[in-house]
Amino acid sequence: MKKWLIPVIILAVVAFGVYQWAVGFNNKAVELEADAKTAWSNVESSYQRRNDLIGNLVKTVQGAADFERETLTNVIEARAKATATTIDVDNINPEAIAQFQQAQTGLSSALSRLLVTVERYPDLKANQNFLELQSQLEGTENRINVARDRYNEKVNLYDIHTTKFPGKLLAGWFGFEEMPRYKADPGSENAPEVDFNFD
Repeated sequence: MKKWLIPVIILAVVAFGVYQWAVGFNNKAVELEADAKTAWSNVESSYQRRNDLIGNLVKTVQGAADFERETLTNVIEARAKATATTIDVDNINPEAIAQFQQAQTGLSSALSRLLVTVERYPDLKANQNFLELQSQLEGTENRINVARDRYNEKVNLYDIHTTKFPGKLLAGWFGFEEMPRYKADPGSENAPEVDFNFD
């Protein structure tokens, strides 16, 4: 066997090993990124369900005699803004999430004011459609929290995979960047709870 053949074989084996490692890293990163994007789509889907329920709630409240029009208008405008604010899953970045979150927070605030105002309308509080919509909204808020937590979990797995050494070396080559997490609103730890029970 020729002496030069041994180093060539060794180099070929090393090159094949590096290739296999790079392909494995890339495929795993693609999978984790796709999981995170799907989780984000589920977050938006949960918020869309809430927006749909709020639309039905507004229609129910509009039927009540002399209900405060300004309160309703605020909810309708906040809902329109929240519905119009979406994120392209291929371009999830901290600024887009902050804008999305701001629109959703505005809608939550307007909805809270609406529910407090309903207290002054006994007939509306007793309306079966209204009570059912309130119950569905409460369940949807829980779904939103679960969806946001799952999104953060998926992003965490992706970020760990693409930032741990030695994978971090390949992440730049393949174009994998850190994904943003969904964070709580500033001061949300002090926010008042919305009470859906009007007993």
